[in-house]
Amino acid sequence: MGLITGVLTLLYHLPQIYKWLLKPYYIVSFLMTVAFLVVRKTPGLCEHLATDREDGNSCDFDWREVEILMFLSAIVMMKNRRATFVMTCKPPLYMGPEYIKYFSDKTIDEELQRDGRITWLVEFYANWSSDCQSFAPIFANLSLKYNCAGLRFGKVDIGRYGEVSQRYKVSTSPLAKQLPSLLLFQGGREVMRRPMVDNKGRAVSWTFNEENIIREFNLNELFQKSKKLNKKQNHPQTEEGSEELHQESNGVEEPTESKKDQ
Repeated sequence: MGLITGVLTLLYHLPQIYKWLLKPYYIVSFLMTVAFLVVRKTPGLCEHLATDREDGNSCDFDWREVEILMFLSAIVMMKNRRATFVMTCKPPLYMGPEYIKYFSDKTIDEELQRDGRITWLVEFYANWSSDCQSFAPIFANLSLKYNCAGLRFGKVDIGRYGEVSQRYKVSTSPLAKQLPSLLLFQGGREVMRRPMVDNKGRAVSWTFNEENIIREFNLNELFQKSKKLNKKQNHPQTEEGSEELHQESNGVEEPTESKKDQ
């Protein structure tokens, strides 16, 4: 029964797996992984390779190559448990447009508490995390759509600023699976975060895509409220300007009463 369930789950997620794997860096990573194995085992090519084997068979692995392959496999499995047999490369860094403010350990508290009317959606990330690098274009696209005076987007590198990680209780351990983490702040206080964390300090499984973020954080509603806030802030200024223009057009100053008349 368990085997049937696993096969059905694999078939259900097969389109998403294909979409995830058909990216340039994964394709290049797979080709680089199998290139040496293919050359070492292909007749006509392997015969021209050097070998340290005692029998002189260059079409088989020697003890040094076996040690190197086992060492690399152990590193890959420790770094990313999902990459068991295939050595994957990190996704390329996102260099596109964005409306995101980058915080440091000295500026994050000040910015979040400066104006209580501003809502902040902050990503806690680490440069070494491939999941954070894959999420970067999604978060940048959301900032381009929803950033305004009352709804701001920010990022902080907790791999660099460990004090921020401890202060906001976001673990950088690969076992915790809390990277990236999105925290929503209103009035300088955290009101929501994804992924959520269980009692053991591990992140509850959650998919970081644009649809889930918009739905879970109510970005459409927050954006509409922020636009109304902008209108309220601009409205008193326009009224004061119209009164000044009205007085100037009349050219008559209002009489001022003396203290005795009052």
